[in-house]
Amino acid sequence: MRFHRGFARALSMSAIAVAGLLSATSLADAADKITIMVGGYEKQIYLPAKLAEALGYFKDEGLDVELLNEAAGVDAENQLLAGAVQGVVGFYDHCVDLQAKGKFVESVVQFSQAPGEVEMLSAKYPDVKSFADLKGKTLGVTGLGSSTNFLTLYMASKAGLQPGDIVTVPVGAGGTFIAAMQQDQIQAGMTTEPTISRLVKTGEATVLTDLRTVEQTRAALGGTYPAASLYMETSWVDAHKEEVQKLANAFVKTLKYIGTHSGAEIAEQMPKDFYVGDKEGYIKALDAGKGMFTPDGVMPEDGPKTVLAVLSEFSKNVKGKQIDLAKTYTSEFVKNAK
Repeated sequence: MRFHRGFARALSMSAIAVAGLLSATSLADAADKITIMVGGYEKQIYLPAKLAEALGYFKDEGLDVELLNEAAGVDAENQLLAGAVQGVVGFYDHCVDLQAKGKFVESVVQFSQAPGEVEMLSAKYPDVKSFADLKGKTLGVTGLGSSTNFLTLYMASKAGLQPGDIVTVPVGAGGTFIAAMQQDQIQAGMTTEPTISRLVKTGEATVLTDLRTVEQTRAALGGTYPAASLYMETSWVDAHKEEVQKLANAFVKTLKYIGTHSGAEIAEQMPKDFYVGDKEGYIKALDAGKGMFTPDGVMPEDGPKTVLAVLSEFSKNVKGKQIDLAKTYTSEFVKNAK
């Protein structure tokens, strides 16, 4: 009888130990999950995020990655700083802007070397021929403090407009952007594909300033403008180098896939609702815009200086501040990508 009691006690202790191990394992699994917020993952500029997931490249690296969708990059940035997510797929310029505020985040994979954005002009205003003609107009951006806001204010300043000559209002992207233009809440606004193609196709808007290619970007902004990236807090990167390397591996493979496949082949990997009812237009835009992506995730050499020059032109946060650009990005992981 004593043997049975002892045996039962041993079984009980074993069960507790197993339960403890299972609990520890589940906690470890939870800790291993990496959450990345994307500033609108249906936007073609952020294509690598959803494409890497669709191609299974995260799983190939043994990563458990969750992608969350957030229409405005500035909101994604806030989620990162609050510790709610580990990474953001958004514009590199946030890394420069945040350093000016004493926060250190860095681009670990640079997706693009051009913004992929366009200033769209409502067809109701045919008299507007240049950015300077937008004086007194209301311009749409994804969010106040977002990259579209940065670029809009810079181009206004470069066109000779003074602060207050234009008003920028947050209208998001996609359907909300289109609705704001249809209702004349905005007379012009900055957006991306596939929204650009939708508005051009319906004749509701025309392209005023195009930042979809490297050449057009250099002409408008004075240099290469590194835009879409995976950025993370420097402290998190330093503490999780193995995970960051795996993310870099997955994204560099994705960028190589983009460079070696047609718009039609890439579109097949995307959720069907990304086409917004116009698959042909989506593919055409992809083929036209593929050149904005970097081939290997490496930061363009002249890019950070251009971004700093743009932000310094109008941003009270950045103007006159000493920014250490070397701390706003790293090419360590993409150069070691397998």
